[in-house]
Amino acid sequence: MNDILNKRRAGILLHITSLPGAGRQGNLGQEAYHFVKFLHDSGVSVWQVLPLGMTHADGSPYQCLSAHAGNPELINIDGLVKKGWLQRSEKCEECAGDCAVRCLVAKAYDGFLARAEPQDEDSFAHFCQEKAFWLDDFALFMALRVEFNQQCWNQWPEHFKERDAKAIKEARRRLKSQIACIKFEQYVFFQQWLELKAYANRYGVFLFGDIPIFVSYDSSDVWAHRDVFKLDESGEMPVVTGVPPDYFSETGQRWGNPHYNWNYLKKTGFHWWVERMKTQLEMFDIIRIDHFRGLEAAWEIPANEDTAINGLWVKAPGKALLNAINAEHGLISLVAEDLGIITPEVEALRDEFDLPGMKILQFAFGGGPNNPYLPDNYEKNCVVYTGTHDNDTTLGWLQGISNDERNYIYNYLGNPAMPLHCALIHAALASVANLAVIPMQDILELGSEHRMNTPGTTVGNWKWRFQWNQLSHERSVRFAYLVGLFNRK
Repeated sequence: MNDILNKRRAGILLHITSLPGAGRQGNLGQEAYHFVKFLHDSGVSVWQVLPLGMTHADGSPYQCLSAHAGNPELINIDGLVKKGWLQRSEKCEECAGDCAVRCLVAKAYDGFLARAEPQDEDSFAHFCQEKAFWLDDFALFMALRVEFNQQCWNQWPEHFKERDAKAIKEARRRLKSQIACIKFEQYVFFQQWLELKAYANRYGVFLFGDIPIFVSYDSSDVWAHRDVFKLDESGEMPVVTGVPPDYFSETGQRWGNPHYNWNYLKKTGFHWWVERMKTQLEMFDIIRIDHFRGLEAAWEIPANEDTAINGLWVKAPGKALLNAINAEHGLISLVAEDLGIITPEVEALRDEFDLPGMKILQFAFGGGPNNPYLPDNYEKNCVVYTGTHDNDTTLGWLQGISNDERNYIYNYLGNPAMPLHCALIHAALASVANLAVIPMQDILELGSEHRMNTPGTTVGNWKWRFQWNQLSHERSVRFAYLVGLFNRK
């Protein structure tokens, strides 16, 4: 086990988009640094975020346009002004004064070309060379996507859909300036993210990231690496991934992602996955593999099915994959998201690699004393949460359960004098789990209207933001006290 996860720690779950401040969503600017300082002052050494990839129109960080690229909407524009690449008054004519971040980054690229210092030019050139294994295809993909009105790549003209060598070469020439600007976006994103990571690490805060196990069909990865995925000769998906009916949905979740062609991946030494992990390890100190059970077996659904009910479990070579990742990258801090339908085979795979699994207190109080999410059933090597980004806030959840259920929780927790939502935070921090992560909404004692995501829905998710005035002095002091009380500093 990696030393980071082999120690009692406290963490907070808050996505970058949920940070306060001006603009349409949080970003990598001053508020992110302020949040790191709050974590440090509270004794919290882990900041968990959701995937940082470039989202589609629905905003879901679990359906991204690239497995490598960062989301340029998270770029802090003030940082570009400080560099001298952008004037604070600059606007984009097309946006009628309300400029999107990407428009301003494009303006900053013009300023970079005109005013960049030689060391910045060298740094950008080095970035493009170092990241070429994914950046070249991604930048071309995004430029073509604009040219074809944001259509999915399978709707593009045939020679681009099929990556005809002559057409691709001509497109790289014709779209040279657009491609360079897209690469600049990624350069700025990674530069700002790594500066934030270095600052957090200096304050003793580790950054905890999240890898969606599957990638979006409409992504540069699927367009450029069709052999990695289960596609037919025309590039369409005969099957898609998801999960069967469970706690979250009676009809399951039909995610619609392509499944992996594991035979091809094995033949290539899992090169695509190893390279994907390389990018994530540069960005994070700890990485959660979302839907870890899909590395043992994944729920595969015929693409013509509207729900996830009629699917089947298809085996995956998780042991061989994890061995390949470890052989290339050494001992790394991985967490297995092992929620849902977990079999002995999944547990054996997790345990063979000594990966901590996840415990959710909102799942703990049903099914009797053997429920694995009850704190007295934990082992040290796990991560406990009151809830995750997919759950209701703890206060909202408690308001939605029956009096009998609430009484059972009170009895289990020893009839605490404190409000029950506070007692559950207390229970998570007091548990034997090496890492206890609390969503920011629970620290702020917020209700259901502040939840981040409702699985199985596509409207109103991923938009929650907090404000510093919600964090009262009393709440801040109490949380810091509990972190110290339970030796999580």
